Amino acid sequence: MLTAEQIFAAHKANIETLFGLTNKAFEGVEKLVELNLQVAKATLAEAAENTQAALSVKDAQELLALQTSLLQPSAEKAAAYSRHLYDIATATNAEVAKVAEAQFADVQTKFNAVVDTAAKNAPAGTENAVALVKSAVAAANNAIENIQKAAKQATEVAEANFEAVTNTAVKASQGSSRAKRSASA
Repeated sequence: MLTAEQIFAAHKANIETLFGLTNKAFEGVEKLVELNLQVAKATLAEAAENTQAALSVKDAQELLALQTSLLQPSAEKAAAYSRHLYDIATATNAEVAKVAEAQFADVQTKFNAVVDTAAKNAPAGTENAVALVKSAVAAANNAIENIQKAAKQATEVAEANFEAVTNTAVKASQGSSRAKRSASA
């Protein structure tokens, strides 16, 4: 049986974990806000520069060249912004997953201790039932480990696919910009 002290300690640990996770979530939000402020400042400065450049254009050919020169950096900046967002989300998720795995491991250890204690104190003749419970617990632990491994592999594949798509989009915009420049020349 659990004592009042054990219950209190468990609640205290859960509250500390909750506050730790809340702090990690706020850190992620802070990084996101900081990124968006940087993007807003850069966008405002670029808009001012682009407006000045557009106002100094003398003919349609210069305007087309200006427009073409502005498209490529925009695609690259959008890809960089997406990468930053993804990095922030991935880092925050990794922190939460690390805490969740630690909590789960702790619960798993405590549950296994309870099962072992129950097995030691089981009445004579219940060895088969105890063996069945232990086998079920071991199978559940293996299944959970396999799920965690599969989730990690899926995350790695998603990260690789995200990088590939981002790189392809940037290369496509660069190719498009070059084609427009050579067509206007």
